[in-house]
Amino acid sequence: MRLDGFGILVEDMGRMIRFYRDVLGFEIKEAENTSNVYLVKDGTLFLLYGRKDFEKMTSRRYEYIKGLNGHFELALYVDTFEEVDAAYKKAVENGATSVLEPELEP
Repeated sequence: MRLDGFGILVEDMGRMIRFYRDVLGFEIKEAENTSNVYLVKDGTLFLLYGRKDFEKMTSRRYEYIKGLNGHFELALYVDTFEEVDAAYKKAVENGATSVLEPELEP
């Protein structure tokens, strides 16, 4: 068995599509009023599920953390430190909210 992809449960599908498409540059062709988004990014299956649609599909209700939280981290690869800085700057200029500026770590 190998990891093939991951899914994120979202409250506002249109907002999340705009973020991943317009801010991070993912190729998403679905309309903003869709209930699920399935795409492959660099060989990894990436899914966005509408929370209410996922609950309906599984016949269960779930609890969700509100506000800025540490549910998961998404790592995007670039080759150089300069590309990290450029990608960070572009994401913020396109509407991303910075949680932590890029910095060197041991």
